[in-house]
Amino acid sequence: MQPQHLDPPATKQSLDPLMPGYSFNLYLVAGITPIIENGPLDFIIDRPNGMQGYIINMTVAGQGKVFDGDDAFYVNPGDMLLFSPETVHYYGRAPASPNWYHRWIYFRPRAYWAPWLKWQDQTRKVGKLSLPDKTLVTEFDELFQQIDRTHREGRVTSEELAINLLERLLIRAYEISPENLPKPLDSRVQEACQYITRHLGQEIGLEEIARHVCLSPSRLAHLFRDQVGVNILRWREDQRIILAKHLLHSTRTPIARIAGTVGYEDQLYFSRVFRKRVGVSPSEFRKTSGEPLYPYRTPNMDWPHMDIEVPDNGMEFYL
Repeated sequence: MQPQHLDPPATKQSLDPLMPGYSFNLYLVAGITPIIENGPLDFIIDRPNGMQGYIINMTVAGQGKVFDGDDAFYVNPGDMLLFSPETVHYYGRAPASPNWYHRWIYFRPRAYWAPWLKWQDQTRKVGKLSLPDKTLVTEFDELFQQIDRTHREGRVTSEELAINLLERLLIRAYEISPENLPKPLDSRVQEACQYITRHLGQEIGLEEIARHVCLSPSRLAHLFRDQVGVNILRWREDQRIILAKHLLHSTRTPIARIAGTVGYEDQLYFSRVFRKRVGVSPSEFRKTSGEPLYPYRTPNMDWPHMDIEVPDNGMEFYL
C-alpha cells in the first residue's frame, strides 16, 4: 500500500502492493497488511483522490483508525470497510494499539455488482459493516484468505476464480447487512394477513380487518405498507393470483369456479387481472403447467373446504 505523501519515481514500479509505486492496474489484487508499531508499514495511508477501483478490507487483529477530527472512527476485529473509487483514503494503526492487521482486496467490479456495493452505513463515503458473531468473522476471514490464495496461484483462470469468490463475499456482506435482514412481522399485521386469507373469496373492507386486529384503519394501512411493502388491496390481489395459479395447475376445477373461489365473481374481469399480473390468460397458464395433480371431482368445491390441501393461514402465499 502507498505511504503518506510519497510518490514513486515515474520509471519504476513496485511489485509489492504494500510498498510505494505499485500500479494496481489489475482487476483484482489481495493481501494482508501486518502493521506493527514502529515497523516498516507503520505509516498513514493518505490518498486524497482515492483509487480507480474499490478496496474492501477486514480487520483481523489490533485496531485501526480511519480519518481525523470529527469524522474519525476506529475499526476492530470483525469490522469491514469498503472504499469506492475516488473516495478519500486516510487510515492507519490506531495510536493506542500496538498493531493492526487487516486483510484487503483491491478490485474493479462487474457491472451487475452495483447493488452489493451500496453499503448504507457510511462515513465520508467509506462503507462500514461489523460482523456480529464469531461464526461470520471466521466465514469472511476464510473467504478473504481463499481469494488471496486463488489469485496468487498463477493459473490461467486464477483471476476469474478469485473474482467469483469475491462475488460471493460481496453477496454475503449484502445479505447480512442490517438493512437487508428479514424483519419479523408485527403480530397484528400477521393476523391481518391470516384474516384476509381466510376470507380471500370475500370483499371484506379495511375497516373490518382493522376492527379484527384492534387497530384504526389508518394505523393498520400505514403499518401494513411499512412492514409488507405494499398496501392491503395489492397484497390481497397478490394472494388471489397465487392461489389461482395453484388451483389452475393442481386441479381441473373450471376457471369460472376458481375465479369465484379467489374472490372474482366476474370471470372476464378475473381473466383480465390474471393476464395483467401473469402475462397469459388463465386457460393458457393451465395449458402450459402440465397435468393437474388432482382431478376435479366435487362440483361444490369452495375455499377453503376443498379436496386438496391448501394452507389456510395465508403465510405460505407470501410473495
